[in-house]
Amino acid sequence: MNFGLAASIFGFIFVAELPDKTALASLVLATRYKPLIVFTGAAAAFVIQSLVAILIGGLFSLLPEAIVHRAAGVLFLIFAFFMWRRSDEDEEKKVEEETAGKKGSFLAGIWTTFIVVFLAEWGDLTQLATATLEAKYRDPVTVFVGATLALWVVAGVAIVIGNRAGKLFNPEITKKVAAVIFAALGLALLIGII
Repeated sequence: MNFGLAASIFGFIFVAELPDKTALASLVLATRYKPLIVFTGAAAAFVIQSLVAILIGGLFSLLPEAIVHRAAGVLFLIFAFFMWRRSDEDEEKKVEEETAGKKGSFLAGIWTTFIVVFLAEWGDLTQLATATLEAKYRDPVTVFVGATLALWVVAGVAIVIGNRAGKLFNPEITKKVAAVIFAALGLALLIGII
């Protein structure tokens, strides 16, 4: 593995991912779920997305990006709807279930995060950049490690910020703001702005 190249790829993908909708999705999800849940789901999604980018390389850009973006937009709108309607009683019940050690809530949170991040990252600039970097350097291990670590670090930063925001602000207001952000992302994906 070429560590210098991995560091360059890390820096490039890190900067490209910071303002991205995937980082924003991780931040918002961290206001709802525990940080470990969000990071686990996001990290798994990023591993698969990076593997897809590496395996497909330059051919990835041929997939119908518009369809993928619209599907992601619909999913964001669905999550926004349910996030907006979720009551404080539901939140309290969820916390009780998590503290009681029920795996359903934990796994449901991971699955939700995985799906949101996976769809948000599909066909994204950083995934296309990873595919392009692999096509250019022909070093799958180095490109995969550099790109995936960058995505994980950005997600980690977003999750810490989202988790703190969720604790510092009124949970009802945070939930409504998160729902509005998800709805805005969903609409932007549907009409092709992002």
